[in-house]
Amino acid sequence: MSADQDQYWMQYALQLAEKAEQSGEIPVGAVLVKDGEIVGEGWNQSIQLHDPSAHAEMQAIRQAAGQIENYRLLDCTLYVTLEPCAMCAGLLVHSRIKRLVYGARDAKTGAAGSVIDIVRHPVLNHQLEVTADLMAEQCAAKLSDFFKRRRAEKKAARQSKEE
Repeated sequence: MSADQDQYWMQYALQLAEKAEQSGEIPVGAVLVKDGEIVGEGWNQSIQLHDPSAHAEMQAIRQAAGQIENYRLLDCTLYVTLEPCAMCAGLLVHSRIKRLVYGARDAKTGAAGSVIDIVRHPVLNHQLEVTADLMAEQCAAKLSDFFKRRRAEKKAARQSKEE
C-alpha cells in the first residue's frame, strides 16, 4: 500500500475511534482492509458489551472473518489507532493478517514492539509486517484528550459531592 492509502485508512480508523468515544469507551478504532476494500471495522466496546475482549481489533477481525467466511485473513492489513495489546496481538498472529499499521504506541501494554513484540516473535508460526507511528500525534492526542476530560469529570463529581 502507498503512504497515501495508509493515511486514508488511518484517518478512517480515527473516525471509528470517535464512535467509541461517543459511547463512553476508550477511543480506539480499527479497520481491516483487503485489496483496497473494507472487510471489517470496529471500535472499543468493552464497557457497552460487558466484554473484556471487545477491543477495536477484535471487533474488526470478527467481522472480517464472518464476511470472508474464513478465520485466516490472508493478505489483509489492519489499521488501528493504538498499538495492540497482547490479547489482540495474539489474534493478529492466529488470523494470519499480513500487515499491521498502528498510530500511537502503548508504553504500558503494547505488544507490537513497545513492551513486547508478539506480532514479530521469531518462534511463532506467523509474523506480521509492522508500520508503527502512522499519524501517531493525532492518535495519541485523541486518547490523551479523552483521559484528561474523564479525569476532569471525576474531579468535578467529587467536588460536587463534597459541597
